[in-house]
Amino acid sequence: MSMTAAQIAGRADGIPLRIKLQRVERGRKLRAFTLVLPLLLVIVITFIFPIGRMMFNAIHDDTLLTLLPRTMTALSAWDGKDLPDESVYVALAGDLKQAWTQKTAAVIGKRMNYEIPGIVSMVTSSGRKASTLSAGPYKAAMIEISPLWGQHDIWNLIKRGSSAYTAYYLLRSVDFQYGPDSQIVASPPESALFRNIFLRTFGISIGVTVATLLLGFPVAYLLATLPPRTSNLLMIMVVLPFWTSLLVRTSAWVVLLQQHGIVNDVLIALHVISQPAELIFNRVGTVVAMTHIQLPVTLLPIYSVMKTISPSYVRAARSLGAGPFYAFWKVYFPQTLPGIAAGCLLTFILCLGYYITPALVGGASDQMISYFIAHYTNAELHWGMASALSAILLTATLLLYYVYNKLVGVDRLKMG
Repeated sequence: MSMTAAQIAGRADGIPLRIKLQRVERGRKLRAFTLVLPLLLVIVITFIFPIGRMMFNAIHDDTLLTLLPRTMTALSAWDGKDLPDESVYVALAGDLKQAWTQKTAAVIGKRMNYEIPGIVSMVTSSGRKASTLSAGPYKAAMIEISPLWGQHDIWNLIKRGSSAYTAYYLLRSVDFQYGPDSQIVASPPESALFRNIFLRTFGISIGVTVATLLLGFPVAYLLATLPPRTSNLLMIMVVLPFWTSLLVRTSAWVVLLQQHGIVNDVLIALHVISQPAELIFNRVGTVVAMTHIQLPVTLLPIYSVMKTISPSYVRAARSLGAGPFYAFWKVYFPQTLPGIAAGCLLTFILCLGYYITPALVGGASDQMISYFIAHYTNAELHWGMASALSAILLTATLLLYYVYNKLVGVDRLKMG
């Protein structure tokens, strides 16, 4: 069989040139992947895995399934219309006896208390009293021990616990819950608070983002147009707050905004107000402190984009007859939009997770969703609600990011 000169050259050592090139490319990709692997592992371990676990905890709860195994098996044949039959109560008594022996009756009560408040002590005492039962009939005996076991909604709750997955935490996070017959209903007004908290969180974040844009854009324009020596000195002043702890910066605003603080003293001295204004432990203090902290975050991306805009564009527009404002608005401003988008998006996302600043300078009605996530995590050890609130916040953030990508485009996002 005859071969061309290229084929002969490629087979000088018996291996086609195409195969050699493929091997070289695979080796290059393998070396590149090896270099990136440590960073990939860090991202997976410290970012992807915790977020995935959080999302899982928002829908997973096998407490009742694990601690009431006999009851769950017996309930599988229950039609949900009337109270369960004797066999279910026998299984319940056996599970409560075991729970009392293993000291897990309070855990069962705590889980049930999430959906029907005020029954922890009833479940715990039922476990203690059930441990003394030796003969039936168990249905009458368990109802005599506690009327709780004669309520239809309690058995619907236990029936829902036969699955390791639940929508209760997500429903509760948007002010819905299960009704007596396992139907989804709105939470009572006295316990419906999370929708308002989410609206407050997004409202404060939007307000701070707009404030930082209005304050940061002129400063960024000034820094971009001043001579380098002057602008570099002013830039140091802009980034100087980054060298200070967030807690220190927030505490400084407590000193400045208190009733006899510097701000009130100056306003009174200038006869702007006649008595100290309430500037702290309310929405004003929260927005002012957050705006101060986030201002450089919005300003720096805008500045970095402005530095790349040639002044010749505006000069050309002016030479063609455009006025100063028209040239700025039609020629210069559109080119700054990628920086504005980057700064505002970053500031908004960071504001959604603020915890320290609202806790220190805000009032009771100014706490954002992160405060309640921390409360459920640290105070109540209620991982289901903490994960559900976090999951909803994450989902809302990703949804806004998706809308931004559709309307503006991520490819226009510039950080520098």
